[in-house]
Amino acid sequence: MRPSSSSTGAPVLFVTKKDGDLDLCVDYNKLNAVTRKNSDPAPPINQLLTIFNSFNIFSKIGFLAAYNLLRIKEGDENLTSLRTKYDSYEYLGMRFGPNNAPASLKNIVNDIFEYFLESFVIVYLDDIMVFSSSEEEHFKHVASVLQILRENNLCSKASKCVFHASSVEYLGYVVSSDGLKMDSSNV
Repeated sequence: MRPSSSSTGAPVLFVTKKDGDLDLCVDYNKLNAVTRKNSDPAPPINQLLTIFNSFNIFSKIGFLAAYNLLRIKEGDENLTSLRTKYDSYEYLGMRFGPNNAPASLKNIVNDIFEYFLESFVIVYLDDIMVFSSSEEEHFKHVASVLQILRENNLCSKASKCVFHASSVEYLGYVVSSDGLKMDSSNV
């Protein structure tokens, strides 16, 4: 983020996240209204979740500030400008809010994990699920995923990670060897 000299700026507000941290939310409705939409949507969640049926060991890894990893095209940073009561700023990295951000992140993450996708890895936006049939296999799978994260300078957030579990909350469901159940905290 840097100071902006843009004559316009989106409104902002702070929202409290699950872990108590504050998240700066920018209202990009006006930008989204004039943006050409990326026609590469995320796959339906239920399609992804059917893959887990025959596995019994799971790890979930959540990226730390995933959208910030995407560099905004040089010269277009002013499009992300936001106004506070004190000053104006613009982002150098993508934020969640512009309507093409999820598809852009999906494409990059899918490229990074392309050899593992649906074999033992599912990625949905900024959440990675690793799944295996045995402890030994799972240890190797998680090590491979962590190595790829390291090689690509990607970080995970400890509070968004669960390792070597028999059941894991993922995308609003509890995933286990018993199948899928709606996460009761979302009902």
